[in-house]
Amino acid sequence: MEPLLVLIALALGALLAVQAGANVQLAGAMGSPIGASTAQLALGTTVLVVLAAVVGTLGAVELIPGVEAWHLIGGLGSALYISAGILLFPRLGALSAVGLFIAGQMLASLAVDGFGWLGVAAQPLGVAGVVGGLAVLGGAVLIARTGAGGVPLAHRPVWIGFALAAGGGLALQGPINAQLRTDLDAPVTAGAFSFLVATAAMGVVLTAWQAFTRSPRPHPPARSMPWWGWAGAFVGASYVTVVPLLIPEIGVAATIGLTVAGQQLASLAVDRFGLLRLPRRALTTQRKLGVLLLLAGVALAQAT
Repeated sequence: MEPLLVLIALALGALLAVQAGANVQLAGAMGSPIGASTAQLALGTTVLVVLAAVVGTLGAVELIPGVEAWHLIGGLGSALYISAGILLFPRLGALSAVGLFIAGQMLASLAVDGFGWLGVAAQPLGVAGVVGGLAVLGGAVLIARTGAGGVPLAHRPVWIGFALAAGGGLALQGPINAQLRTDLDAPVTAGAFSFLVATAAMGVVLTAWQAFTRSPRPHPPARSMPWWGWAGAFVGASYVTVVPLLIPEIGVAATIGLTVAGQQLASLAVDRFGLLRLPRRALTTQRKLGVLLLLAGVALAQAT
């Protein structure tokens, strides 16, 4: 396997953890988690549209009317994942939140492969796949149990379920966007459309949230926000563009496994050292065991 591609996949996974931390800063600076999600996605859409125009593939949008409807909804996974990161990182910590995201990713990926959903050829899971999936889920829960001290016990199942759903949405986004990429034969344009769908979805959610809760409108980011608070948009744009290009080169299993490893290792550093202006959280023996169990489960599941 090409070492450079391995490093790129690891870096993409690590950047997903950084993205969530940056988005937390943006949400605080704007006074609205949903407003921050919408703004971040809108910026990512702008970046990808400009890039598509530069590389000369923006005209591929003319093919969209002839594309199957379900090929167009991959962006909903981004909207769910980004919102979950903003809401969960301060409550559960980076390591716990990312562990649950990974569990959701892996379980959804195993289901897609096992049942042949979303245009993916069915591949029987076998014993290793089932055991790996259970190990991933067990490791994530083990990490989360010790990392959610600031969340009332009664609320933890809700947040844990939300995190698993967000990870699952990100996993489903990949094969859906791969179909759109094939339809348009233009990776950047497909990524731009995916982000446009995500932005529109979050705009609807923001409008409904303000209408029914009378919450304050999001305001322009405060000057106290660090410059890297906008980094999430560029990370997301890179992820939806590069991952579909990596899969044909190193395979689905390697791409998922390496990005997952990058996510977990970066989130471990964020918690350990209090990076990205997030609180430091102790890496207890139980949390370390959870990380090892989760990564072992990923390796086992991807070996099927």
